[in-house]
Amino acid sequence: MAATADETRVVEGVKTQLFIGGQWRDASGGATLPVEDPATGEIIAEVADATNEDAGAALAAATEAFATWRNVAPRDRADILRRAYDLIHARTDELALLMTLEMGKPVSESKAEITYANNFFRWYSEEAVRINGRFTVNETGKGRVLTLKQPVGPCVFITPWNFPLAMGTRKIGPALAAGCTCVVKPAKQTPLSMLALAQILEEAGLPGGVVNVITASSSGKIMQPLIEDPRVRKMSFTGSTPVGKELIRQSAEQVLKVSMELGGNAPFLVFEDADLDQAVDGALLAKMRNGGEACTSANRFHVHESIAQEFAGKLAAKIGALKVGRGTEDGNAVGPLIDDTQRQKVSGLVDDAVGKGAKVLTGGKVLDGAGYFYAPTVLSEVPDDAELLKEEIFGPVAPITTFSSDEEAIAKANDTEYGLVSYVFTTDVNRAFKVIEALETGMIGFNQGMVSNAGAPFGGVKQSGFGREGGPEGIEEYLETKYVAMNAGTEPTPL
Repeated sequence: MAATADETRVVEGVKTQLFIGGQWRDASGGATLPVEDPATGEIIAEVADATNEDAGAALAAATEAFATWRNVAPRDRADILRRAYDLIHARTDELALLMTLEMGKPVSESKAEITYANNFFRWYSEEAVRINGRFTVNETGKGRVLTLKQPVGPCVFITPWNFPLAMGTRKIGPALAAGCTCVVKPAKQTPLSMLALAQILEEAGLPGGVVNVITASSSGKIMQPLIEDPRVRKMSFTGSTPVGKELIRQSAEQVLKVSMELGGNAPFLVFEDADLDQAVDGALLAKMRNGGEACTSANRFHVHESIAQEFAGKLAAKIGALKVGRGTEDGNAVGPLIDDTQRQKVSGLVDDAVGKGAKVLTGGKVLDGAGYFYAPTVLSEVPDDAELLKEEIFGPVAPITTFSSDEEAIAKANDTEYGLVSYVFTTDVNRAFKVIEALETGMIGFNQGMVSNAGAPFGGVKQSGFGREGGPEGIEEYLETKYVAMNAGTEPTPL
């Protein structure tokens, strides 16, 4: 399929070299990495494929820049983030098209991600000037207690392909606001959005070396030496739990401060008193946002047995009506999966469930033609031993099971090693808080199908990771507390 003039323009407008120390440069070995449009299977760009030498240069640049960036006035750091916010806002359309070309989601969803991603720069431009310590009288009355909040140091960020801009800005925003510098390694499938962001930060006046972007075909080979380097003081990773566990092991060598946003297996609970239409709309959003390729995607639908059939029918009608196709074309609501490996995984999970007795209400098949498309799918009567109830699907598949009591719903929801997000639909507030307090997840969507919010703490428990991104909690991940015991002040009056 021939690229349109707009598609060619936005891709050619992105610098495809490495961004190190404020300079754009080729990989030291001269190698490049292809970027594929998952809707067509065609190569749309070639980006630099970094070597360990390049990664070391990026860390050296971040380390050198940290010595000065940490002392830049908070208002000046805030102003750079705000200028970047304004530039991103002005270029939403072209950034959205670029994202759709490399990741596949519909342009409307890409625009929504641009807005969400950009909100982290706006939020942390405001937080940069509100980093506070405290000054108190010692409890004995003798001396004073002073605490300071200081930047933790150079950081290493590894971001995923499913939200190629937002997963970067929600790390970069608080890091820059706190006074940290960083080396960013975006996913090999979707490097263009991060490279475009580097160009915007450069234009916004960010000093060289504060943010360095390296693209590479082998994340582990390139990043492990950095993670084990004593100059790095913080690592943040968004991705799968198995990879996260390996990174945690590597981080132990230098006792890094670590944030991990890992896998999910989100339960979506619909109780018998729920507003059914509201629950179906919430399910559509929680499941089909990003085509199901989101860690917050509803993975298991547990519905009270008295309304399960009606819920399933309504959800299947809505999901079955979604138009599937290339995200650049008007009217398409569901794009392709990221690659054939992911499509085969989704197909295998559906086949396993159907083979064990699940009923296909809509979809349930690979779509013919170019690209990595899979039909939006709803399964009912899914048996408890189906693999897709245990494993993160990361695709447009909604499996529905039933429960008969609140206790059973809670038990089924918590029957997983993951704990990122849950969704609860009920009109009974007492029941809602009983369930919410019992659920083992870091986030809850109460009568709504989306939880992402730049001003709120995003993160999970159990094997979904630790640390938080977003909100006032997010900047704390990039700050260390220094305590000063002061022999100063008025002596206490004896009783």
